[in-house]
Amino acid sequence: MQIDIKHLVKSFGEKTAVNIPEFSIQQGEILGLVGNNGAGKTTLFRLMLDLLQADEGEVVFTPQADNPESPSKPIHPALSEDWKNMTGAYIDEGFLIDFLTPEEYMDFIAKVNGAEAIDWKNIEDSPIGKYLSFTNGELFGQDKYIRHFSAGNKQKIGILSVLFTQPQLVILDEPFNFLDPSGQNILKKILVDYHNSTGATILISSHNLQHTVDISTRIALLEHGKIIEDLPNEHGSAKEALEEYFKV
Repeated sequence: MQIDIKHLVKSFGEKTAVNIPEFSIQQGEILGLVGNNGAGKTTLFRLMLDLLQADEGEVVFTPQADNPESPSKPIHPALSEDWKNMTGAYIDEGFLIDFLTPEEYMDFIAKVNGAEAIDWKNIEDSPIGKYLSFTNGELFGQDKYIRHFSAGNKQKIGILSVLFTQPQLVILDEPFNFLDPSGQNILKKILVDYHNSTGATILISSHNLQHTVDISTRIALLEHGKIIEDLPNEHGSAKEALEEYFKV
């Protein structure tokens, strides 16, 4: 999925949260969004997902050309819903349905996305099977509602609900939050492997510079809603510039 941002502006009162004249994310990139609190990362994601209405401008999605199931023309998310079955996103636990069990929630996600149903008796051979190391045996078969899980396990449920349907576009806001070091490292490998196997475009925001540098092919630095640096990140080449900006 290619994403083109054109003259995108969103303000809350007198504060401009996003102001991006022009920015393109190419098909198959892993883009890391970094910036201090209030930089506009989450607002940008919500605009992309049509969860907020822009004051000006637009976001345009162009599906993978080699995917026969994709629409052949660019899609404007504010005007069409064709992008939804090609996109998976997890912003915060508000995306979850907390009165369901993880199994019920995954079944719901599979159904609305037209994805293969999960055989819970043979989970290792299901679409979720490849992610079981990430769950650490703590998510499924627990007979618990999502609301009773820890913040870290809720985070894992949200991330898995995005990946197992194999969308062309993955958007994750602060995916390393609440995860222990083992979970963070497993997630990095999962995202890189997912990218390599599907060619998907992946967008992540994170305050963890090292994890972002480790997996991103490109990094955008936001400040007061504007992209002030667009950094290629071949072999971690963006690290020095980011450390200088954040004074790490």
